[in-house]
Amino acid sequence: MDHSGHGTTMDLPPFTLGRGLGWSADPFFLIGCLVALALYGWGVARLVRRGDGWPVGRTVAFTVGVLSVLLMTCTKLNDYGMVMFSVHMVQHMVISMLAPIILLLGAPITLALRALPVAGRGRKGPRELLLMLLHSWYMRIITHPAFTIPLFIASLYALYFTPVFDFLMGSKPGHIAMMVHFLMVGLVFFWPIMGVDPGPHRPGYVMRMLELFAGMPFHAFFGIALMMASTPMIGTYANPPASLGIDALSDQTAAGGIAWAFSEIPSVLVLIALLFQWQRSEARQARRKDRAADRDGDKELEEYNAYLASLSARGR
Repeated sequence: MDHSGHGTTMDLPPFTLGRGLGWSADPFFLIGCLVALALYGWGVARLVRRGDGWPVGRTVAFTVGVLSVLLMTCTKLNDYGMVMFSVHMVQHMVISMLAPIILLLGAPITLALRALPVAGRGRKGPRELLLMLLHSWYMRIITHPAFTIPLFIASLYALYFTPVFDFLMGSKPGHIAMMVHFLMVGLVFFWPIMGVDPGPHRPGYVMRMLELFAGMPFHAFFGIALMMASTPMIGTYANPPASLGIDALSDQTAAGGIAWAFSEIPSVLVLIALLFQWQRSEARQARRKDRAADRDGDKELEEYNAYLASLSARGR
């Protein structure tokens, strides 16, 4: 019986975590993840060879981010996700909301700008092309909250509550395109909020928090809508294989619960990262002011004291 949409027989046994974590590589994502790790490793090695430092934490974050994508796409979770809405929802949440945050903490764009060689005069190499892209009108549009927030929301409602989802799940290229879409939407949404890598849209910390919380409630509402439905809402998962021993409506309710609960996780992670960045930024500004005061003998304080003295003199 063909339930996978990939043209293979998918009479899977009942789901367990052990079975779900079994190896089942998707060549597209396996190659993509290995290439991403190799390029990042090359960048770090290039910096180290020329005597520059690169934070170990960033390397660990990027590696964990890539491995989280690999876990969702190159194990049996990917197979079960074709026939179980709940497992698919775990894939969706991790790939679109958890992996992007961890990947961005690895600062891959900053690493690329530091590691790529500068082209000669009048020439444009990979580094120059990357800078052109970062400063392009296209990048200003896709990183603006007027674009990222609606895209983030539409990736839920316009995908699952229209025939688009069933169409994409009907073929392997469609399924791959959907997973890539989840990842790219997450990266575009969280990139300006995280603020680790340079980008055309970089608001203040308070505005970043507002952007974060503007999108998160819609995930919770989406999950609640799935949990409250009295009939299966997604055609792909309306008739799960008998070998799984599950009920479609119960599985949909579980998927809704996962979407609802998962909306809190990225909010907490990003909020912690933003508060940490804010604290470091304030500390850097304080150090700059201290150095400036040491250089000019605290001229700003002297001018302020003189201003107060002039006010006092006028009041006599």
